[in-house]
Amino acid sequence: MREPSHKPRVKLFLVSFGKEIRVGLYDENSVLIKELFSEKKSSEALPEIFESLLRDYEPVMLAYVRGPGSYMALKLAYVFLKTLSIVHDIPLKGCDAFEVTGGEPVKAMGKLYFIKENGKITLKKYEEPPTVTVRLPKRLEMIDFDTDAEPLYILPAV
Repeated sequence: MREPSHKPRVKLFLVSFGKEIRVGLYDENSVLIKELFSEKKSSEALPEIFESLLRDYEPVMLAYVRGPGSYMALKLAYVFLKTLSIVHDIPLKGCDAFEVTGGEPVKAMGKLYFIKENGKITLKKYEEPPTVTVRLPKRLEMIDFDTDAEPLYILPAV
């Protein structure tokens, strides 16, 4: 059983499926109160960001974008958050990347992008790369989280 903490209780939402990392801190009413951003590699950014977060806040929920996206970024995010979830007894949830791109395509490899149509994720080739903007929601209720937090790996056949 955890000892009571006097730190602010927050819900954390990690977006790490591309070249950048975003972490949203949400109050107990699921309202965004702070956003952290890093362009460092996931392996460097995650320990730095979460070291300060765990020092200053008490997470009551962990959530992340579980895919599709960069295979290594997804794997690192999952292993990192799953470890925190187990060690600190914090629930872990996941959602697909289209929840934070507003349905816009997600980079796969080369000119291929993941798209979601009629609930199905497939690959589509774009000659000109589409502009994709990652947005953390102002409220967590805007995100359709799964209790299945395992990474959503969608890899093309080689």
